[in-house]
Amino acid sequence: MTYAPAMSWTVSHHGAVAVLTFSRPPDNTMDMASMEELERLLGAIGEAPDTTVVMLTGGVDGVFVAHADLEDLRCLSRGEAASGRPGAWGRALSLLESMPQPAIAAIDGQAWGGGCEIALACTLRIGSERAHLAQPEVTIGIIPGAGGTQRLPRLVGAGRGAELCLSGRIVRAEEAHRIGLLNAVLPTPGFIHEAVAWAGRIAAHPRDAVFAVKRAIVDGLQLPLAEGLRVEGQQFSPTLFSAEARTRMAAVPRSRLGP
Repeated sequence: MTYAPAMSWTVSHHGAVAVLTFSRPPDNTMDMASMEELERLLGAIGEAPDTTVVMLTGGVDGVFVAHADLEDLRCLSRGEAASGRPGAWGRALSLLESMPQPAIAAIDGQAWGGGCEIALACTLRIGSERAHLAQPEVTIGIIPGAGGTQRLPRLVGAGRGAELCLSGRIVRAEEAHRIGLLNAVLPTPGFIHEAVAWAGRIAAHPRDAVFAVKRAIVDGLQLPLAEGLRVEGQQFSPTLFSAEARTRMAAVPRSRLGP
């Protein structure tokens, strides 16, 4: 069986911030065809010379990505073809980690199951006051299958990550911020405008330095500390000797460093 292109994503540019908006009414569940589309978009944006930060958000009111499309899972459980290639989930989420630009999940409402796992693969996560995240797969007899059992404990700690995966409970914005699942909570009214401005403060910094910070952190966290420090050193040297760094350092008063 063949499927038409998903066409579930739109891309808009706000300065150096590229915003990818997922819209699949009525409930904004993520099917495999849409993940293939995301994979293609991330591959292209990763090479874009004018994009410093990538932001993912939802285009259905009150939803980031509700969860993975259950019809896809039903098809797979019966040994039937789903809406796209199952490997697209892993490839797209790996791209969020490996692409040069930091990826920000802007969550205005529900992000459960696969939606939460997409957010976990991003470099940063911000939410509105009505954001809520969960890994509820255990309640239907399966487990997270797109990185939830691995990325969530690494982000919030092994014990808390295990509790969230085993209980399937919903984490509201305030708790998510407190445990480090969200980096910031922004007002619900005007959330996307506020989220773009939040991302813009990162995008305003020199592009090479932003990319190097992401690479050092993402790669370094997979390694023992001593090896991670070597990764940091490998990323530090090119930025130190860049023309932009020399210009900016020359302009900074001797006693001041910072935004």
